[in-house]
Amino acid sequence: VQLQASGGGLVQAGGSLRLSCAASGRTFGSYDVGWFRQAPGKEREFVAGISWSLGSIYYGDSVKGRFSISGDNAKNTVYLQMNSLKPEDTAVYYCATGPIVTTTASRYTYWGQGTLVTVSS
Repeated sequence: VQLQASGGGLVQAGGSLRLSCAASGRTFGSYDVGWFRQAPGKEREFVAGISWSLGSIYYGDSVKGRFSISGDNAKNTVYLQMNSLKPEDTAVYYCATGPIVTTTASRYTYWGQGTLVTVSS
């Protein structure tokens, strides 16, 4: 499966962006989806995840209440709506799929190429 992340860009603090993660080659199916981000010099951080089988959604502590993950199985796409953006949200954002949603990046099987989000103060 190939994942294509898009929607990144430059936005002022307090603004919003919506990222998309489109899958090709196969459907997400029973594979869960996670969004991660990585800022320069920092480790990859779990942002949000969606479990189709459990019907559950998970968020990292730093984005709770500001970010929202959703999925459209018909379009084979997962979205990350990011509101009230802060400069510390600046990072490359990646989507990934794996057998189960987890905060551990190494447990995901497929990764998209990443999309850069820059939040100016």
